[in-house]
Amino acid sequence: MMSCSATVGRAGATATAGGGCVPHLHHFRTSFSSPFQLQSHRNSKPLRATITISCSSNKAKQLREILDSPGVHQGPACFDALSANLVQSAGFPLCFTSGFSISASRLGLPDTGYLSYGEIFDQGLLITQSVDIPVIGDADNGYGNAMNVKRTVKGYVNAGFAGIILEDQVSPKACGHTQGRKVVSREEAVMRIKAAVDARNESGSDIVIVARTDARQALSLDEALYRSRAFADAGADVVFIDALASRQEMEAFCQVSPLVPKMANMLEGGGKTSILTPLELEDIGYKIVAYPLSLIGVSIRAMQDALTAIKGGRIPPPGSMPTFEEIKDTLGFNAYYEEEKRYATSTDQLLSKRDGSRDPFSGIWSRTLRIKITGRDGVEKLDLRIPAGFLDGITNTVPALGGVNLKKLLDDATDEIGGKLLDFNDRMGDRIQVFLE
Repeated sequence: MMSCSATVGRAGATATAGGGCVPHLHHFRTSFSSPFQLQSHRNSKPLRATITISCSSNKAKQLREILDSPGVHQGPACFDALSANLVQSAGFPLCFTSGFSISASRLGLPDTGYLSYGEIFDQGLLITQSVDIPVIGDADNGYGNAMNVKRTVKGYVNAGFAGIILEDQVSPKACGHTQGRKVVSREEAVMRIKAAVDARNESGSDIVIVARTDARQALSLDEALYRSRAFADAGADVVFIDALASRQEMEAFCQVSPLVPKMANMLEGGGKTSILTPLELEDIGYKIVAYPLSLIGVSIRAMQDALTAIKGGRIPPPGSMPTFEEIKDTLGFNAYYEEEKRYATSTDQLLSKRDGSRDPFSGIWSRTLRIKITGRDGVEKLDLRIPAGFLDGITNTVPALGGVNLKKLLDDATDEIGGKLLDFNDRMGDRIQVFLE
């Protein structure tokens, strides 16, 4: 622990941080006391004070406990706060960030070195603040030489990451499963890891250092194995060879430095590494496994399908998206309203009685319409549910509803739950029923 002292001005104070701190002290996740100074804008005599900044290292501790526990542990890769929350809600014990996916979602660009330290730090801060599970951050090649690596490690500590992945690619770096991979020399690669370990010690943190090499594709398997062993000797907590080409290569890797945990990367959709089950990975000797593209990949396909539907005058089919109520619940609206009640004032209560509800999204448009079509022969032709707030384009599915003012029917049925809005036969003799659920 480092001692902490401060000079406090009588008025108009601004803070400057030292010892690896950033001004936003509430973002700290590590446990240390850091020196900083509050300087007065006036010529008044400063007051001396000693201030201790308590910072939590729970995330790094959680991650180390996971690494020490039996079995292999899965971690899907997120790219923003929402995807990180979904990973946590699904029950995963840890999460990775994917530079590939962040470059795609934040910049709309390929993972070929466009993403800067500042951009990935900012995205990482939003991610780590949104979840309670430990997050291992993709830090590319550290964004420069050994000194830049130290700054990156300290920045990731302050951003709340439990772990950091550092690789040995040259700049500009790129996805390890793409063509033209190049790596720095052995000496420089090892020096980056030594610098990372020094930065961790200097910051007083316990961030987990994951050392990655891309030498398998850039040079050879033997060189990748050599570097992994050297990274472990330099103090890396976890080692990782990206883009291994066979199960035999994966087995050879897991025999290197057997006491140091190994990370696997199951790049979905056609990477260089075979996709194995968690049990197979555990049998080989892996401890943690990342799934880098699942979330960004299905998001891209789902958005493409939705846009195709909209362009065709339809809305996405009900099964392809959650209801509005489910979306609100996922995003925390309901939890927000419950917590908001703790701080309600008499004025709030009066407005609530006048307006009927404090929830701007409540009422008819958060409910579901069930549309059922039964043929003349009694055979059910259609039974679907759509959010009541998404009526445009419904006539593409059920042309017989073209002349019906569904919005007026919904407005008139505001107080009805589970009622039947429509029940008629169309010109073909099919029975069409519309229910409000």
